[in-house]
Amino acid sequence: MNCRVYAAKASAELWIRVGVAGGQFSHESEHDLALMVSDFLENGSSGAESRYSSDSDSGFPDLLDLADQILFYKRLVDQYESDLQSMLQSRLLSLRATDLQLVNSGLCNGSCIRFSLVKLLRSSGYDAAVCGSKWQGCGKVPGGDHQYIDVVKYTDEGSSERSIIDIDFQSHFEIARAVESYNKILKSLPIVFVGSLSKLKQFLKIMAEAARSSLKQNSMPLPPWRSLDYLKAKWDSPYQRWITLEEHTNSINSISSNHNRCHGHLRQLQSSLQLEIETERLLKPKNTDFSRRLKLEWKRNSSFRIP
Repeated sequence: MNCRVYAAKASAELWIRVGVAGGQFSHESEHDLALMVSDFLENGSSGAESRYSSDSDSGFPDLLDLADQILFYKRLVDQYESDLQSMLQSRLLSLRATDLQLVNSGLCNGSCIRFSLVKLLRSSGYDAAVCGSKWQGCGKVPGGDHQYIDVVKYTDEGSSERSIIDIDFQSHFEIARAVESYNKILKSLPIVFVGSLSKLKQFLKIMAEAARSSLKQNSMPLPPWRSLDYLKAKWDSPYQRWITLEEHTNSINSISSNHNRCHGHLRQLQSSLQLEIETERLLKPKNTDFSRRLKLEWKRNSSFRIP
């Protein structure tokens, strides 16, 4: 095995460990991912990059500019989203390990936390549910599945709008050997994402570009499971909505799972969220005129848009 293939293998193995640690893969998606990694090793890093990337190899955005875009979208919040975010944070911080509902689905990966949050949100008048999305592999995009929470808001005209809630948001963007500026962008993302699907796509676009730029600096390709198409598939694929725990457990062949990890997950999530709230309180701009000028300047100069 030459040095180049050995380096590719080490990088691919590290990417897999990061993905599994984030709890993002099912057995089916792991199989698809294994095929992708096998192709990666056989063709070398340059072959994988040419196959899995439809973007130009030049013109990578400045990571500092992407950090500014993250900050802008974090602060671009309407009143409904602000109220929902405050309610969610309050309910999440009030959860105790004894409140978690037992989810019989093998490895839980936070399902018990999601169902407990849905129960609390519904008691506060929100039409919340746990959503399970699933998609088949296609071309450069591995198949997979994902769980998140949505809240449906009904308008006076009879239409509805979905707000997406993801309690493990940062884990979707962890990459191998990230440069320091990328790690700063990663840590600037919301601990828990709350917002519309269109706003979510803006974050996904930014982070896919940032990941490609970071990996490029280390002469590494963007793995297909960190591509924009794969990221979008998690929240923009056909999904099933579960309001109660019974609906979820009746829809799968289940076995009892160990929830010791969930208790630790909850403590870590609460600690990170509390730190984020305190940090945001200190950094939040006090000058509303400045915030308005920032929005106007962004609309005037930014061409960074996604459908």
